[in-house]
Amino acid sequence: MAQLFFRYGAMNSGKTIEILKVAHNYEEQNKKVLIMTSAVDSRSGLGRVASRIGLERDATPIHDDTNLYDIIAAESDLACVLIDEAQFLQQHHVIEAAKVVDELKIPVMTFGLKNDFRNELFEGSKYLLLYADKIEEMKTICWFCAKKAIMNLRVNDGHAVYTGDQILIGGNESYYPVCRNHYFNPPLNA
Repeated sequence: MAQLFFRYGAMNSGKTIEILKVAHNYEEQNKKVLIMTSAVDSRSGLGRVASRIGLERDATPIHDDTNLYDIIAAESDLACVLIDEAQFLQQHHVIEAAKVVDELKIPVMTFGLKNDFRNELFEGSKYLLLYADKIEEMKTICWFCAKKAIMNLRVNDGHAVYTGDQILIGGNESYYPVCRNHYFNPPLNA
C-alpha cells in the first residue's frame, strides 16, 4: 500500500544517505525509483543529492513552480519516489505528492529538516506533518554532548545566530545539530 512518508531529523542525521540507501535497495531488485531534490540547495550542483560521507547522485530538481504530480505521472513503472531537502517544498508540492500516493499508488518518501535555526517549522515540513501517512524521526547526537539533537544551531564566526533569513544554505561551517540545552547555551566563543 502506497503511503506518503516524512522522515525528519536535525542536521547530520543521515537523511541523504538514507535516500541513497533506499534507492540502491529498490534498484538492486530492478525496481525504478525517481530521486528528486529542492532546487533551493544547489551546493553540490542543481539536481544533485550528496551525503556528507561522499556518496551522491543525480536528481530531478524541484523548483517553486514544479508540479510533482505531472512529473511523476509522466514516468513509467515507478516503484518509489524519494525527495531530499523536503523542508523546502511548498504546500502545493506536498499536496501533489499526496495525490501521487492516492491516485497513482506510488509511495513517496520525503526527507528533511523539521525546524529551522529559529525553531520554526519550514513550509514543507509543516505540510508534511499535516499530510504524511507516516512520520519518523531520524536521530543524531548533539554537537557538544551525547544527548539527542533536536534543533539546528546556526553559527557565524564562532557565535550562535538566532535571527535572520530562514534559509541560509550551509553545512558544518554554518549549522550544528544540538540538544535543547546547547541550543540555548552553546559552548562557543563569546
